[in-house]
Amino acid sequence: MDVNDRIRQQLDEHSVLLYMKGTPDFPQCGFSGQTVAALKAVGKPFAYVNIFEDPEVREGLKAYSNWPTFPQLYVNGELVGGCDIVVEMYHSGELQELLAPVEHPA
Repeated sequence: MDVNDRIRQQLDEHSVLLYMKGTPDFPQCGFSGQTVAALKAVGKPFAYVNIFEDPEVREGLKAYSNWPTFPQLYVNGELVGGCDIVVEMYHSGELQELLAPVEHPA
């Protein structure tokens, strides 16, 4: 299975998926930490992939998403964006609206 197939499989398995540096309990960059904080504040479960543990996905995702930085949040297989977008959406209420109808979180 190539890296694009693996990414598609991960996105199919998790309706809310965060590709991040580190883990939600131990984020390894401030941007990942801020994104996790916004997601936790919404209160919906989410899955994550620590890109440091999978260099192939780390590199492959940049091309797959055409988004060069991390974290990257996906909802129902669609890229929402990175830290700035997710935090802004949280403050405006859009993130809560986006995640409210998700039936099969994480």
